[in-house]
Amino acid sequence: MTAVVPAREAVRPRKRRYTTDQVSGGSVALRMVAGFVVFVIFIIPYLIMFFGSLKTKAEILSVEPTYFPTEFRLDNYLNMWSAPETPLVQNLISTIVISVFATLLVLFIALPAAYYTARFRFPGRMAFLFLVIVTQMLQPAVLTSGLFRQFSVLGIGDTWLAMILINAAFNLAFATWIMHSFFAGVPREVDEAAQIDGAGRLTVLFRINLPLVWPGIVTAIVFTFVACWNEFAASLVILSTAGNQPLSVALTKFVGQYSTSWHYVFGVSIVAIIPVILLFMLIEKRLVSGLTAGSVK
Repeated sequence: MTAVVPAREAVRPRKRRYTTDQVSGGSVALRMVAGFVVFVIFIIPYLIMFFGSLKTKAEILSVEPTYFPTEFRLDNYLNMWSAPETPLVQNLISTIVISVFATLLVLFIALPAAYYTARFRFPGRMAFLFLVIVTQMLQPAVLTSGLFRQFSVLGIGDTWLAMILINAAFNLAFATWIMHSFFAGVPREVDEAAQIDGAGRLTVLFRINLPLVWPGIVTAIVFTFVACWNEFAASLVILSTAGNQPLSVALTKFVGQYSTSWHYVFGVSIVAIIPVILLFMLIEKRLVSGLTAGSVK
């Protein structure tokens, strides 16, 4: 006797089952495509700037501009260093000196401050932390006139020291807060165990805590250095001597009222971003671990 299959069950489509490998493979492909699209969107302006730095001034200002130069002028990268608009070599040295020493000063002050506020409960602790974060609301562009007068009275106007102090002051709050959170994440039992073994406070800080919070320190260093490297407003007002000005200010010297040397503007911009790119490439792993620390419990 033959069983009769209901028509509804006979025509019911079979559900397709996806394996784990198929699902993961599809998600990986989507991420790769999305990453490539984001990469193209971000890299195109830099490619245009790079190819522009290899053109002549007349070709850039041509009525019918092209993306690629008709003749690659590599000598633009040599000629811009001797351009009459600004002493570019001195500007590069000024940028390096100000950025490096301002970052070191921030690290020297923020490191013990972050450790102490994370480990000790003292009267006015929350008020101190609040005041530290409030300083982030004040930008050099707002305080330039007051800073100019203050440093003129102190006799250090138009000097690297003035800009080192300004950059350190305006990046100190961020560095203190980010390192404070990392020190607070280290269990107190680690310090107590080291002290039982005879370690002093400085030993506990430098030999026990620093290796544990190194990703946070690297993150603070990178963001501080990049902020100092790109600082513009205060440098434009405080530094009047062309040789003392950083690259961010020197770049504007190629932009004139009636004519702009765009090939030099693009070339200097490329040179200015190379150290930052190299810095990120060298410490990428520690920077990523510092930014994502605490995201997964």
